[in-house]
Amino acid sequence: MDFLSDNYLIIKGLHIILVIFWMAGLFMMPRYLAYHMQSDIGSDTDKVWQQRERALLRIIMNPSMIGAWVLGILLLVPQMSDIGAWFHVKATLLIVLTVFHMMLARWRRLAADGVRPRTEKFFRMVNEIPAIAIIIIVMLAVTKPF
Repeated sequence: MDFLSDNYLIIKGLHIILVIFWMAGLFMMPRYLAYHMQSDIGSDTDKVWQQRERALLRIIMNPSMIGAWVLGILLLVPQMSDIGAWFHVKATLLIVLTVFHMMLARWRRLAADGVRPRTEKFFRMVNEIPAIAIIIIVMLAVTKPF
């Protein structure tokens, strides 16, 4: 417990950095998939989008999501007795973002297998999900309203 208390600000800073990386990935992947849906299956463009999506998921999104969760839980440990109701809303939204991340990974896999799981318009619309969630999460974390 001393380690967490002594290094709280370092852990918090790293957590914020990883959340920024994760959010960047959650903003980028639906756009990538929207552009990918415009390409012909098996074309050179299709293969380029597959590589981009795979790299984004494996190099940025997955590691940053896992790191953000681990560090977020570590930040929570010293404050367990002080959690307000606002945190339950935040945690629910984090679970929603994690499920969204998993859905993007599945849609990416389907696209790589030659299936067009959704339309370009669909991916442009779901691109707003992380933006709405992060606005609410940040406002809850800053104001702690309840």
